[in-house]
Amino acid sequence: MAKETNYFRSPEPKPADYGEYAVVMKDIVKQFPSVLANDHVSLYVKKGEIHAVVGENGAGKSTLMNQLYGMHIPTSGDIYINGKRVEIKDPNDAIANSIGMVHQHFMLVPPMTVTENMIIGVEPLNKLRVLDLKRAKRDIEELSSRYSLFIDPDAVIEDLSVGMQQRVEILKALYRGAEILILDEPSAVLTPQEVSELFEVMRNLKSQGKTIIFITHKLHEVMEITDNVTVMQRGKVTGRVPTTSTNTRELARMMVGRDVVLRIEKPPAKVGDVEFEVRDLVVKDNRGLVAVNKISFSVRKGEILGIAGVAGNGQTELGEAIAGLRKPESGTIILGGKDVTSYTPKKLREAGFSHIPEDRLKHGLVSQYPVYFNMILGMHTKKPFAEGAFLNYNEIKKYSSNLIKEFDVRPPQNDILAGNLSGGNQQKVILAREFSENPKFMLVSQPTRGLDVGAIEFIHKRIIELRDKGVSVLLISMELEEIFSLSDRIAVIYEGSIMGVVKPNEVTFEDVGLMMAGTRWNELKETRK
Repeated sequence: MAKETNYFRSPEPKPADYGEYAVVMKDIVKQFPSVLANDHVSLYVKKGEIHAVVGENGAGKSTLMNQLYGMHIPTSGDIYINGKRVEIKDPNDAIANSIGMVHQHFMLVPPMTVTENMIIGVEPLNKLRVLDLKRAKRDIEELSSRYSLFIDPDAVIEDLSVGMQQRVEILKALYRGAEILILDEPSAVLTPQEVSELFEVMRNLKSQGKTIIFITHKLHEVMEITDNVTVMQRGKVTGRVPTTSTNTRELARMMVGRDVVLRIEKPPAKVGDVEFEVRDLVVKDNRGLVAVNKISFSVRKGEILGIAGVAGNGQTELGEAIAGLRKPESGTIILGGKDVTSYTPKKLREAGFSHIPEDRLKHGLVSQYPVYFNMILGMHTKKPFAEGAFLNYNEIKKYSSNLIKEFDVRPPQNDILAGNLSGGNQQKVILAREFSENPKFMLVSQPTRGLDVGAIEFIHKRIIELRDKGVSVLLISMELEEIFSLSDRIAVIYEGSIMGVVKPNEVTFEDVGLMMAGTRWNELKETRK
């Protein structure tokens, strides 16, 4: 690793200059009972800039931002807003200081409308002290027009896409007078198109004088949208640089403490017989509409088949049908030569199936259970973890501790509740459990969502190792770079149908992008003749 001083190219301002900064967090320490989450962290964010805070999972980024927003109180240290020292003891204090936060997991009430969600806690009243919804709608329409965040005030949250829900969260912060916006992993659940729209919103907010603190793991996004970067590692700041004076490799090195392989090199696949097959599969979504329309494909032993597509084109329903979580309307699913179409998730596991689900909180973890229980889910009735009706806690905790160490789960504690881990570390728990099952076939949905570059490198290597051991892998990912990097073949899905199956070395990103938009591979090949 290069000398640490090379990573501090932005000078540390003197107290007399704090007035030039929207946010100064000076020597922040946050000590939890068994974890030092922030160790004398200093953050300097200039007025009207987009400032990235990056770091590995568990580096202390979200903890730092939660203190700025009043969800945690610093153990020690000082916070200055526009040059004035302030005490922020709760979110109301943060809002009073013109700070707004859009959390990674949205804080919206799904059955309520956009307007109802926006005004919770700041309800406008008319002269008769009665809720004035008409005024609220007018204010929201004016606000959404001013910041180009167009949205229907009467729309119900649960009917909106993830990208539109995020707009509501941003508008909600602006409605409360935010001049400083904290965006915590805002692109983690967005499609590429929605990310582009988000960046336009961010640029527009910046042009109107807003200050944005952008927490992310995606280094190419840092390079595209930010002005300055603060890098954290294990609770400390390891770098503070202008974006124009760095690059993704250097940022990765600052985050992890070593050089990171951003795109994995893999040997050619040594494929065997077909291990997994889907024939004419039809699956409906929650509205009763066909989401998967007579899809057929196969995955051979020692092969990774990637499913590429924009979110909402049937990937979720396809994955749930394969995993036994959604009943297909028709068609056949075959694993190891057996028809497993009607198998339960438990029976699928017994047949050699392993699953990294798209929604880790809904299908991957029991958030109220400690890490050691989550590490053995699906194996909790078997030896050595169970003896008859009794659990063997010594064996469970020993097994869990080994996986925590191997997969670098932070904090490295068996007893912490899974729901109290960061999103990236929750994902590591699931990956540790599923990778250690020695499966014949693995369904991997969005495996690196919310993970940092070091963890992504580690997970990609483990997926390749599985393939090289003869495991069949079906990879569903919205990250096109990930699909190209890992897949031996790519199947592109659009509106529930396969547009074509191609090899990554035979096509370009543009080719796959056109297929993701509805052009069939056969049609593309014809245009080249």
